[in-house]
Amino acid sequence: MERKFVENLDKADEVAVYAKLPRGFYIPTPVGKYSPDWAIAFKEGKIKYVYFIAETKGTNESTELKSMEQAKIKCAEKLFEKLSNGEVHYGQVKDYKSLMDIVLDR
Repeated sequence: MERKFVENLDKADEVAVYAKLPRGFYIPTPVGKYSPDWAIAFKEGKIKYVYFIAETKGTNESTELKSMEQAKIKCAEKLFEKLSNGEVHYGQVKDYKSLMDIVLDR
């Protein structure tokens, strides 16, 4: 699943740079350390958000995730809402198409 995601990032004209975040990068949450998967910077222009941190789980269905993982993702969403001043966005995506749907507000 991540291989296809990376292939799409590599081919995308709108992606300036991306990085798989290391395990040592984490967000402290009330329910434990949480490590998002990706940091992605988009070229300015048609893209609404320049920076995006993505969690790729292969699903957008919360019923398929463990309750602890769901809680950590919810905490990360709230953290980015509070701290980002609109420049850094967080989202859970299952593939490149769902990433672009969020980034382009579709």
